[in-house]
Amino acid sequence: MTSSVAPAPPPASVPVPEGLVLNPFRALRYAGVDGPDLARLLSPPYDVVDDDERRELEDTDPYNVIRLILPRDEDGEPGSAYRRAGRTLAGWRREGVLRADDAPALYVYEMSDGAGARTRGLVGTVGLTPPEAEVVLPHENTMAGPVSDRLALTEATAANLEPIYLVYPGGGAASSVVASAGATPRLVTSTTPDGVTHRLWAVTDPDAVAAVAADLLPRRATIADGHHRYATYLRHQADRHAAGDGPGPWDRGLALLVDASEYGPQVHAIHRVVPGLPLAEAVARAAGAFSVADVPPGSALSALSGADAPAFLLTDGDRWALLTSPSAVELAAALPAERSAAWRGLDVTVAHRLLIDRLWGLRDHEDVVGFRHDVPAAVAAARASGGTALLLNPTPVDAVVAVASAGERMPRKSTLFTPKPRTGLLMRAYADEQDA
Repeated sequence: MTSSVAPAPPPASVPVPEGLVLNPFRALRYAGVDGPDLARLLSPPYDVVDDDERRELEDTDPYNVIRLILPRDEDGEPGSAYRRAGRTLAGWRREGVLRADDAPALYVYEMSDGAGARTRGLVGTVGLTPPEAEVVLPHENTMAGPVSDRLALTEATAANLEPIYLVYPGGGAASSVVASAGATPRLVTSTTPDGVTHRLWAVTDPDAVAAVAADLLPRRATIADGHHRYATYLRHQADRHAAGDGPGPWDRGLALLVDASEYGPQVHAIHRVVPGLPLAEAVARAAGAFSVADVPPGSALSALSGADAPAFLLTDGDRWALLTSPSAVELAAALPAERSAAWRGLDVTVAHRLLIDRLWGLRDHEDVVGFRHDVPAAVAAARASGGTALLLNPTPVDAVVAVASAGERMPRKSTLFTPKPRTGLLMRAYADEQDA
């Protein structure tokens, strides 16, 4: 079964907003830089940065944000990485490398890839609500390790260094504010090495901020990306209230909120890798419940995308086997009947419950099943480990929302939303709100 972690039960003192609340805040930003100079200081989100990219970002600039989100232990001090991040953040602020904006604002953030795709949303601090409140809806399970890691970093820095990514069905005043941002001067424009151009505008007009607040309050949002960070927000909030700290900036968390009907992101699959499971054995065990057909490497991915769901592609880099038409009997045995039709219909659910758990007999744990964000990386990992890459089709956004709305969770690492917010453009320090 998928391991998961839930935040500690909140003390009675924890405030719970009446609905979806996105607050203005004083963004902590790199001071006086724009364009290519700013791009050198930014990073992808921490959980998609591999070791090679981490070293590359560290070498790019001594002030690259990677030193805050993925700090390294200091020489001779095991376990010092989080404290080091806290000292680094404080030092950069003293040096004037980072500076908080003078006035609180909501920020319109746009990402465009140059090919016509554009995502635009609002960045603010979201009022924290537990999942049972059905305001901020998770759709994936989380793991204890990443939450503990992000919690230690939050405690050491007293900051939210990366936003979570929320989507909602918009069409109201908040969407209008986002759409009209281009009529005002931009704060920054920067194109990162992946070809995505990032633009920011500040919304400080009281009437616009009030209109956004009124529009969002009765709505619900689904977490697209950042489940572990949201779980960290809730855990940190509970800890601070349990310690007697009372209401404070820990009752909110940095978030990007995107109207999926107007500026919806693209969703990609996250592929699985099972080290040490030879492809021949993986295929043989799957054959009892699936139709299996070998496909040429050059047409394998198109065969997967064109197959009726659920369908999977197994490969070790040499042989490519397409799995389709799972047995109705095996599906019924693997998928609990009490779960929603939306959950039972997901490819990723069938992959974990039927293929990984039932047919392969594997424990669905991060030490057993690995993840890769693109096909070449998954194939390379399978080849290097003598294992099998399990390639999936992406989950549609409406299916993600349907599962979240049903109060259910998808298996961990089920969706990859792109483009991803660039870390370092907008950060949030507790001190800038406590001193306001």
